[in-house]
Amino acid sequence: MLSAHLPSDFDASRPVALIAGQALYPRLVADAIRAAGVPLRLIAFEEETAPELWDSVPESDRVRIKVGQLGHMLKALDRFGAGYALMAGQITPRRLFKGLHPDLKATRILFSLKRRNAETIFGAIATEIEKLGIHLLDARAFLDDHLAPEGLFAGRKFPIPDDYLAHGIQIARECARLDIGQGCVVRKGTVLAVEAFEGTDEMIRRAGTFKTEDALFVKTVKGRQDFRFDVPCFGQRTLESMREAGLRAAALEAGNVIVLDRPAVEKQAAEWGISLLGFRA
Repeated sequence: MLSAHLPSDFDASRPVALIAGQALYPRLVADAIRAAGVPLRLIAFEEETAPELWDSVPESDRVRIKVGQLGHMLKALDRFGAGYALMAGQITPRRLFKGLHPDLKATRILFSLKRRNAETIFGAIATEIEKLGIHLLDARAFLDDHLAPEGLFAGRKFPIPDDYLAHGIQIARECARLDIGQGCVVRKGTVLAVEAFEGTDEMIRRAGTFKTEDALFVKTVKGRQDFRFDVPCFGQRTLESMREAGLRAAALEAGNVIVLDRPAVEKQAAEWGISLLGFRA
């Protein structure tokens, strides 16, 4: 089995078009797709997608567009003859307000939405992709080995008592349900910070302005998460933010949070004395 998160009728002979945002996540997916022997196509974004990923794909199998050029993206998917598409990697949040270049197709969609958030915008994009007969894959596909496992996976002992852990999970789940964010920092039953538009790392830095001894970072998903997009990730950058803020414990929803380059994260967390726990909600 290539991945537990692929459809049962997945055809490995048909190209997967990777719609690639920032940093390591798209590169891990690209490597995994190649390792599985599946044809790879790349849709990159100007000033977002890593140059290393762009350079690793043959010219005939890649295209670069500006953020917001949905019509261009759909034409590329069609030209590639893609059977599948997979969204991986964040786009700089501020681009939703400044630096966005919506073409006519994107403009029509934006004006049709009563609420504009990640779920509604990407949901509308997913609909347009699937109108072409292209299956938009679960964004966890091919990365089974990089998902948070259940139980303690970094550190010798989890330092947060069960009742405070349960409180943190409850707060994170409720924030996710309300579409505020997918993470929070709590300390002994008190909420220090919740994640919103600023993202995980800024939220952790904000929490670091308070007393963070015995504090806990929690990352989860919505009860009805659409795993085709907006899958939460935890990587080296967040680990560094935790260290700088004085946080020594993180709880990640097992099977649903992607730990980017998990072996490296586990090793670094152990060196820095940070405990990582995978929980089942």
